[in-house]
Amino acid sequence: MSATPAQPASRPPSGLVLGIETSCDETAAAVVGRDTAGAPRILSNVVLSQIEEHAAFGGVVPEIAARAHAEAIGGILRVALEEAGVSLGEIAAIAATSGPGLVGGLIVGATAGKAIALSRGLPFVAVNHLEGHALTPRLTDGLAYPYLLLLVSGGHTQILLVSGLGRYERWGTTIDDALGEAFDKTAKLLELPHPGGPSVERMAAGGNPARFPLPRPLRGEKRLDFSFSGLKTAVRQAAEANAPLNEGDVADLCAAFQRASAESVRDRVSLALARFRERYPDLPDPALAVAGGVAANGEIRRALGDVAGEHGVRLVSPPHALCTDNAAMIAYAGLERWEAGETDALSAPVRPRWPLDETAVPLVGFGKRGAKA
Repeated sequence: MSATPAQPASRPPSGLVLGIETSCDETAAAVVGRDTAGAPRILSNVVLSQIEEHAAFGGVVPEIAARAHAEAIGGILRVALEEAGVSLGEIAAIAATSGPGLVGGLIVGATAGKAIALSRGLPFVAVNHLEGHALTPRLTDGLAYPYLLLLVSGGHTQILLVSGLGRYERWGTTIDDALGEAFDKTAKLLELPHPGGPSVERMAAGGNPARFPLPRPLRGEKRLDFSFSGLKTAVRQAAEANAPLNEGDVADLCAAFQRASAESVRDRVSLALARFRERYPDLPDPALAVAGGVAANGEIRRALGDVAGEHGVRLVSPPHALCTDNAAMIAYAGLERWEAGETDALSAPVRPRWPLDETAVPLVGFGKRGAKA
């Protein structure tokens, strides 16, 4: 495992929040506050990856992840404080991811956060991991409410209207696989290394996306939901029909899959943007924000940039390190909650499933990680 600390920013005068993230296979801690002008600042953002531990299994093994979190959490917290140049005595509140995610990892991070809060007499904020992603554009770009959010990751594919802190309206979600999961399963099918998303993108760079005619699920339908299971199945069928595959075949399949994914996302997001513009016709700075690990994919970013331009909205895409799982987004979500007077009891449970929009009709893949087809 390798820890990757971010370059700390200048230290804000007060109101520091220590954030903890352990929902999947990264052990992370960060310190976030505000500068004298009130703008959010990341003082430290340390992430310890478990990719090597899970690579042989082609995916995350929950038991291995939980054990690795327990072994690493103390050291990661120390590094985060050292990188920020602060002590626990200067921390104003503790925030920890409490769901959704793998329950073993959530317990490790939330318990560590609660222990620090109890020992120091500090307020504790139980953060929804998805809210961390949803508020990241405010951390990185100072984005004002309301805005449209596309959340695309290994466990989530959703379109959300973000109209205020705690005010999230789910407009669309996957009805089967999340997009990141489809990338991972495609990579595994084609015997590419974990994590699958970057592996597929690397192979696609040398492939012909037009060689294999793959479907664009739900294209043209008025609903704003996503579907990727059929696309994944079509890749498997094409692979079986052309077996044994050579490197060129794999590159072409990756390119075709990536192109179909990008065009599917573009189609769904275009409908959502039309609805967003209709609801807020006079918004001075309409924006489409994108978050989650899949947001790092270059072809998907280009497709989103094109469709945002067509609808006259600004595309806000945080840096890759803040799109994937990290503790800075958790600390910032905790900061907004704490500043609003919203803290949690130390008895707050961890929640493996925790949708942002609790009023939305549950679908497979909605508000949880690792949705199954």
